[in-house]
Amino acid sequence: MSADFAPINLTNHFLIAMPGLSDDLFGRSVVFLCEHSERGALGLVINKPSDIFLSHLFEKIELPMGRNDLHQTPVFQGGPVQTERGFVLHESLSASEGESIYASTLSIPGGLEMTTSKDVLEAMASGAGPRKVLVTLGYASWAQGQLESEITENSWLTVAADPSVIFDAPVSERYERAMALLGLQSWMLAPDAGHA
Repeated sequence: MSADFAPINLTNHFLIAMPGLSDDLFGRSVVFLCEHSERGALGLVINKPSDIFLSHLFEKIELPMGRNDLHQTPVFQGGPVQTERGFVLHESLSASEGESIYASTLSIPGGLEMTTSKDVLEAMASGAGPRKVLVTLGYASWAQGQLESEITENSWLTVAADPSVIFDAPVSERYERAMALLGLQSWMLAPDAGHA
């Protein structure tokens, strides 16, 4: 890692795209960081729905949809990496001693988990599973020092994550709600904020 960056850990934080970021996927995006270390960062975009609903995804993987509350829930574009692979962000459903009940799960400090194994979908298919879920295809990742560099270039704002923005806020309001956690509204920030 470059000596220019002090070590920071933004796990369980939102990355909020600055209004001037005009990238197709990341423009006006809110990314939940599942993991951030000296090796890099991994996150899921929480406010870019695809045109696929969970009911269609379950049909594609030949599972029944046993949860009426999730039929019309969109699958999100989680990021540009491994877009054919599913990632399920959900409330913690830990077994004894803090281990997840699902096979391939990353426990995120703050009470959420990200599962990549099919068993979480099978639980949902049977009518069980986590009550609050966000399913993405793909994820976003940054190499060592890359995210820190983008933050210093004013591409992103950061704030501690609030699960209600992920699971309860309407998709169209998630960007502004994440901004509000900083006491900001997007109109307050000029597209080139921070540049002389």
